[in-house]
Amino acid sequence: MSPFDQALSDFYYNKSASELTLHNNYGDPEVMPVEVFFRNESELSDLDEYALSLCEGDILDVGAGVGAHALPLQKMNKKVTALEVSVSACQIMKDLGVKHVTNGSLYSSLKEKYDTLLVLMNGFGLCGKVNNASNFFKALGSKLNPEGRVIIDSSDVAYMHDKLPEGHYYGEVEFCYEYKHILGEWFNWLYIDPNFLTELSNENNWSCQIVFEDDNDQYLAILKPNNYD
Repeated sequence: MSPFDQALSDFYYNKSASELTLHNNYGDPEVMPVEVFFRNESELSDLDEYALSLCEGDILDVGAGVGAHALPLQKMNKKVTALEVSVSACQIMKDLGVKHVTNGSLYSSLKEKYDTLLVLMNGFGLCGKVNNASNFFKALGSKLNPEGRVIIDSSDVAYMHDKLPEGHYYGEVEFCYEYKHILGEWFNWLYIDPNFLTELSNENNWSCQIVFEDDNDQYLAILKPNNYD
């Protein structure tokens, strides 16, 4: 079991969890409160609430975690499937009452297609690196019905740098979870500023509309493929 899975399991089943530490390649490690993954409706941000209000038709919640967004969508009588790569998180979602749970990632082959893909918690991070953008947009498109759309968020992290790095985009970072002194595998994550997101979308024949921005350099976008060939 990965450190992340173990932390979720301890928090949910044992009602306690040690510190979940998030290491990165740009600064000091940070403590990630496990309870953030279990936040309830009253703890959702304005960005989260607006994103949920935009969801229509058959919805795929990509990287659903333990259901922080899938459960409110169900209460709104919306048809949602939670897609999550963590086996532990999938089981917890089922225990919490999420009706449709699929263990897999955005790059998994799914039988169904959806009208809305919801990709939150800095969802564009799943792209990993800028040079993976083409594959990322293709994976999104492969899950959509005609006229479907993607509701996705990200952050502009220029503020983290006194001087922007050379040789790669400043939003490309690497993370690694540590729990109970056990290190997980390092993974790539991409924070992207809204202008660059619009540029990458256009390059991949998608449209991009920025629909919400907050005071913490986070924003919400609607992405739509320009064709379904």
